[in-house]
Amino acid sequence: MAEYYKPAGRFQGPTTTVEISGGSGNESRDHSVGNDAVTSEAVGQGLHHLETRKVHWYSYLATPDFWIVLLIGQLLALCITGTNTFTTFLANAGTSIPAFQTVFNYILLSILYLPYTIYKHGPKKYGKILLRDGWKYFILSFMDVEGNYFTVLAYRYTNILSAQLINYWAIVMVVIVSFLLLRVRYKIFQILGILICCGGMGILLASDHISGSNGGPAENMLKGDLFALLGATLYGLTNVFEEWFVSKRPMYEVLSFLGLFGMCINGVQAAIFDRQSFQQATWNNAVAGYLVGYTLLLSLFYSVVPLLLRIASAAFLNLSLLTGNFWGTIIGIHVFGYAVHFLYPIAFVLIIVGLIVYFLAGSMLGESKKPWLGDNQENGVAGFGTAKLKALNTARKQGLAPENTV
Repeated sequence: MAEYYKPAGRFQGPTTTVEISGGSGNESRDHSVGNDAVTSEAVGQGLHHLETRKVHWYSYLATPDFWIVLLIGQLLALCITGTNTFTTFLANAGTSIPAFQTVFNYILLSILYLPYTIYKHGPKKYGKILLRDGWKYFILSFMDVEGNYFTVLAYRYTNILSAQLINYWAIVMVVIVSFLLLRVRYKIFQILGILICCGGMGILLASDHISGSNGGPAENMLKGDLFALLGATLYGLTNVFEEWFVSKRPMYEVLSFLGLFGMCINGVQAAIFDRQSFQQATWNNAVAGYLVGYTLLLSLFYSVVPLLLRIASAAFLNLSLLTGNFWGTIIGIHVFGYAVHFLYPIAFVLIIVGLIVYFLAGSMLGESKKPWLGDNQENGVAGFGTAKLKALNTARKQGLAPENTV
């Protein structure tokens, strides 16, 4: 997900809106306010109050926001682990249809979010958004679909250890793209946290190699590694692009377009590449159940990711997913009879410590204040999880803004 800042000649984002959300996270009002002076002043005052409060280096760790992002990150890691488990069940049952099984996720996202988006915007406004921003959403969906496809494809040609090592590149991509295009500036503790998390993941991979569970010899190592590198690159770009989008637009709108275009792209790809695998696949009630479980978990993952991207960042998302290997092993012990190596708990603790270190000595806003949205976040939405909504609520509590300020 590339960042598109405001200077002339750069790619311009969608029209700015302000959303006022309840505690449930459902964005209930969506008013176009442009550069409304009252709102901007209220947000500025709220941000100033939050950022100038006397805090300790550990203060953000004591806020509900930190524990929310930490728990959400592990929920997402569990979702990915669950989808991998169902994919293993499908493969063991003789059904290997990587492109086809993912299309149901995009269909479900369309069913859940497209009607609501049209209802909130109205058909006329929705049509204008489609014409104006549709091509940007198409690029986001294309990168997401192809990231999934090439990552799955890589495991056919290379071994697990090699593919997982290359997946580190997704974190590198997120950091580089966020730094260069989104103008994110990482603090020393954030860099240290990233290194600690990567060290924990390194211990996981080392334990796999020591125990001989790295997948053994590969069919075509070079080909598989190139596919893994391409998939990780697309994953990183998708995460940053989506973070940029959900900071500017309603989450339901982003998910509706991701589902709509993803369904079309993935459907065409499945029809071309999975036709033979579909005909040779095993079809029974168990396989149907595995597909349902896979789709529900993946759709939950897609639905929750935008919230984490608002409160935290694409970098934190990718770091949180590193614990997926640990959760996968826990499931594997009980379901597939795996044996756990003694380094696994050490690696898990290291990754969690890295996630905590990542937020040390930060402001009370954590990463919810996005640098590409302006000093007063005037180019973003005031939806659930955003710094803009936090600032507005703070301004109201301090009597710095009237209750009806939007």
